[in-house]
Amino acid sequence: MDEDRLKHSYSVAKKMVETGKSIGLSDGELEELFILGFNHDIGYEYTENGKEHNKVGGEILRKSGFKHWKEVYYHGQLTKEYESLYLDILNYADMQVDKHGNDVGFEKRLEDIEGRYGKDSIVFKRCKEMVEYLKSKIISTEKDADER
Repeated sequence: MDEDRLKHSYSVAKKMVETGKSIGLSDGELEELFILGFNHDIGYEYTENGKEHNKVGGEILRKSGFKHWKEVYYHGQLTKEYESLYLDILNYADMQVDKHGNDVGFEKRLEDIEGRYGKDSIVFKRCKEMVEYLKSKIISTEKDADER
C-alpha cells in the first residue's frame, strides 16, 4: 500500500477507537476496532484500480481466519445482506477520513468524493446516502450509551 493509504487506514483505526469509546465499548472491543480499521483497505494492494477492494480484502482476511472479515468485505456500501455494529463504526470512520489520513468530517469527505467522481455519479450518491444513515445510527447509539 502507498503511504497515503497507510495514513488513511491508521486514521480510520484511530477514529473507530474514538467512536467505540464514545458508545462504551470494552478495551478488548476497542482493540478489535483498531485492527479492523487498520486492515480495512488491504484489498487495494491486490487490485489495479481499487475496484472491489473491499471484497478482495474481505476474502484475503477470511482465508487467514480474521474474525471481522465480513466488515471489510461489506464496507463502503449499505446492504441488508450483512449488518453489524463494527461495520457501522467502520463506515462511520471511513466516511470522515480523507485519502491522506486527515480527519475532515462528513461534509469535507463528501466534497472530496464529489470532486473526484461528480455530483451525479453513483459513487457520490451512495456515499451521501451512507452518511445520512450513519449519522442517525451512530448518534442514536451514542445517546443510548450516555443513558446507561
